[in-house]
Amino acid sequence: MFQLIDRRLNGKNKSAVNRDRFLRRFKSQIKGAVARAVKDRSITNIEHGEKVSIPVRDTGEPTLGHAHGGVWERVFPGNQEYIKGDEIERPDGGDGSGGRGGAGQGGDGEDDFVFELTKEEFLNFFFDDLELPNLVKTQLQQTIVLKPVRAGFTSDGTPTNIHVLRSLRSALGRRIALSATPLDELNAAQERLDELLESADEHSPEVHALQSQIRLLKSRLMSIPFIDPFDLRYTNRVRVPSPTTQAVMFCVMDVSGSMDEYKKDIAKRFFILLYLFLIRVYERIEVVFIRHHTQAFEVNEDEFFHARDTGGTVVSSALKLVKKTIEQRYSSADWNIYVAQASDGDNWDSDSPQCRTILGEELLPLVQYYAYVEITEGEPQNLWFEYEMVAQRNAQFAMRRIKTAAEIWPVFHDLFKKTPMHAGG
Repeated sequence: MFQLIDRRLNGKNKSAVNRDRFLRRFKSQIKGAVARAVKDRSITNIEHGEKVSIPVRDTGEPTLGHAHGGVWERVFPGNQEYIKGDEIERPDGGDGSGGRGGAGQGGDGEDDFVFELTKEEFLNFFFDDLELPNLVKTQLQQTIVLKPVRAGFTSDGTPTNIHVLRSLRSALGRRIALSATPLDELNAAQERLDELLESADEHSPEVHALQSQIRLLKSRLMSIPFIDPFDLRYTNRVRVPSPTTQAVMFCVMDVSGSMDEYKKDIAKRFFILLYLFLIRVYERIEVVFIRHHTQAFEVNEDEFFHARDTGGTVVSSALKLVKKTIEQRYSSADWNIYVAQASDGDNWDSDSPQCRTILGEELLPLVQYYAYVEITEGEPQNLWFEYEMVAQRNAQFAMRRIKTAAEIWPVFHDLFKKTPMHAGG
């Protein structure tokens, strides 16, 4: 039995294999350390690495040792301190642990084991239990994955790929081709024999010759095999580009006058976290950024986070733009569509019922998941109550409230946590 060991070293001359094994073994402790680190850093810096400390007691490994218990009888030659018959006190035993300081009144201690997670490792643990809900594989363009598909038939292959119908059809054609000439000769000889028997004796040499010829022709026909290895046909499969899972996420942010800088900052942080999650977990995903006040605009990432235009609030303008963009560029038959909306909920009174209608009747039938986040310190606004009616009738619609920046991560985690059916696979 051969065993291959990868002994390639990383940039710091540490074994990459041992490091990967260490990360897997202490996954729960590292995830806890990452969760604590998130609370102490800005979300905009979430993609950087992190120094993680683990108590030394958690990194210990079981060992076998010889205990010094019981009664020991040994003979010593004696010295100036002991004479024959003296009992020697048992020496103080140590636990073998290090990290003890020399100064101080006592109190044994151990240093924590500290190591640094790379950016890739940090994000792996950070997004370990998150996913896009209701992700469905649909037909897509610009694929890379190769998938074996049927491509006609071939004369070579494995027995499991034999195509019975094609093989029998080939055998039948071969038997017809090989038996055509002997069968014609047999019919002609049979006719001559019948004519000869009408005018000649059945024991004549000519009759015996025709009968011998008929027996030979019948033997030739019987020797044609029912099926020959040449007849076998196998299903042929070739590897061709196959559709793969792809999604598009619409980020919709309210930038109206009622959204002060604090609320906008929370919304920006939420979308930054969402964007990092999307580009980390899914290779093929497109993100559409939409800002709105009284009018909605599709912008790039920089304008989405840093533009300073403002105005009143007409949320329906953003929903209409989302629907229009889906119809023009992202067919629901080919794309998994997700929408995340952040607002303070303070909308024009007559516009909120229109938002409920557009969302419930026009948008939700097209999307896999719609997440609405309302950023307000006080009571829910009118848009929240309209959306509640939609949430009661649509399982793919979720809504949460954020009051302070500390609630960004818990709300985000709750919106995009893995469902039980996906967590195990």
